[in-house]
Amino acid sequence: MGDSFGHLFRITTWGESHGGGVGVVIDGCPAGLEISEAEIQYELDRRRPGQSKITTQRKESDSARILSGTFEGKTTGTAISIMVENQDARPQAYDHLKDLYRPSHADYTYEAKYGIRNWMGGGRASARETIGRVAAGALAKKLLKHWNGTQTLAWVEQIHTLRADINPSTVTEEQIEQSIVRCPNPEASKAMEQRILDVRKKGDSVGGIIRAMSRSVPVGLGEPVFDKLTADLAKALMSLPATRGVEFGLGFQSVSLSGSEHNDAYVIKDGEVRTRSNRSAGIQGGISNGEDIDLRIAFKPTATINHEQETVTRNAKSTTFQAKGRHDPCVLPRAVPMVEAMIHLVLADHYLRQNSSRLG
Repeated sequence: MGDSFGHLFRITTWGESHGGGVGVVIDGCPAGLEISEAEIQYELDRRRPGQSKITTQRKESDSARILSGTFEGKTTGTAISIMVENQDARPQAYDHLKDLYRPSHADYTYEAKYGIRNWMGGGRASARETIGRVAAGALAKKLLKHWNGTQTLAWVEQIHTLRADINPSTVTEEQIEQSIVRCPNPEASKAMEQRILDVRKKGDSVGGIIRAMSRSVPVGLGEPVFDKLTADLAKALMSLPATRGVEFGLGFQSVSLSGSEHNDAYVIKDGEVRTRSNRSAGIQGGISNGEDIDLRIAFKPTATINHEQETVTRNAKSTTFQAKGRHDPCVLPRAVPMVEAMIHLVLADHYLRQNSSRLG
């Protein structure tokens, strides 16, 4: 299975949703980085279940334990292992799923591929796997801040048909975290919150769009031709559960423009080569150009809904299924730190690769 991601800064996640725990092993983190469990915990608290009335009510503290790779509060340059124990797992609640395939889940495809599947909460296909990514992303985030002051922020731009008017250049982390939806527009946030609650009452779910922006990104990140920065970011983000698309800058809107309208003109700003506009979203030819990296990620509605749906059993018999229990009516509020983590992991990996790409 593809449990590992990255080249020089490389992570391997492990564990299942209803097993003993989940975690990550991080290889390639330079020695000497000051890191604490509290810093990792901050990021995990942003993605943990039960954090508000619009998320799944599974009660998990998601307490991180660093098992190896640090000494006296600093990384040692060796493999870092981080573990989070599952505390509110209820595998017995999934007994009725042993012999049927839930619509739009990975039940059928996992079993068709491997001949066996973990039917307790989805196993590795569960979003609980992302704990390891977010924990590793906390280290990558701190490395990027140390190296170049790079900052990545993600926020909810759209829920269902509700889209917020937001100036991305002025968004702050404080504005994002003041909203349980993680939308920095207060008026839109209230409307989105109510939409999610209304959908939950109906036993349904909705999707939306998360926007992310990375600031103070150094020039030169990206490894053409197959490891372009756009390509690696797209792969990283599309590996998250429920993602359906990634666009950079103007994205699909670009098709309605001519080349003269879309091109970014080069100019000199404060003695540096920059672009007058940023329609390329900070990446040209697969390499960062020093402008902000600006992207959007589309998430589909949560597959688990409290509606009767058609499905089939492992014996190829038609039946119906209606989900019960705990699930997110909308994944986006908890997906924000996941998006930031994956971007941090890609940028940290490419920073290390860039600094080994030439002499002097």
